[in-house]
Amino acid sequence: MKTLIRILCCICLFSPILLHAQQRLEGIVYDAETKRRLGEVQVRNLTTQKYIFNDARGEFKTNVSTGDILVFRKAGYFPDTLHYNNQQALIINLREDVKSIEAVTVVGRRDPDEVLKEIKAEYRKAFELATPGEAFSVGMTGAGLNINTLYNLVSKEARNARRFTGFIEKLHEENIVDFRFTPELVRNLIGLEGDDLKAFMQLFRPSYEFVSKASYYQMVQYIKSKYEVFKLHPNLRPLRELPDIKMDVKKEN
Repeated sequence: MKTLIRILCCICLFSPILLHAQQRLEGIVYDAETKRRLGEVQVRNLTTQKYIFNDARGEFKTNVSTGDILVFRKAGYFPDTLHYNNQQALIINLREDVKSIEAVTVVGRRDPDEVLKEIKAEYRKAFELATPGEAFSVGMTGAGLNINTLYNLVSKEARNARRFTGFIEKLHEENIVDFRFTPELVRNLIGLEGDDLKAFMQLFRPSYEFVSKASYYQMVQYIKSKYEVFKLHPNLRPLRELPDIKMDVKKEN
């Protein structure tokens, strides 16, 4: 009987410690601004130095004790620290670190201005023909016509050069859009992958006029605003590209 009493006393004495060590914590991690769920978030217990990652739905389950310190980390977001105090469930909102995302997306991409510079160097003659200079010149004997310049303005070679350089200019503008509106940036901001990411990039590709004037923060806001439209229309997809049809057109006599 005395032995049984001792066992019961030990159970009563250590039961708070046992309960303290067996608490189960569940929670969900969200983006603080968009309110979408965030996956691949590290949940580290600084007290035990153990950590887990939440799932793709933003949910996590872990064992904790009262007084433990939990840190939530994800690339592109500011970490959040929590002092656990017997909560049964947690809602964690991580705030986006824009500077961190910018550093990730720029790495490994060539500057469009460098590409254009190389093209101009390789096709220097074409660019010179396309911009021949002043048609009139002033010399010691007075004003006169620059014959070479006039020839370059009207020659077939010069017309072809202007068409070529016009194409290069449009290509340069498209390269600038691609340089700033990247799949990596969109993926980090709104979490799209695969076909959804491809569809979003096609549907909401910004114009060169916008990209050339927008700051990085304006670009971020543009992508997030378009994502709200994309969520409202989950089946929205770009139109299928039509095949090229070649027609044999004869000139009239």
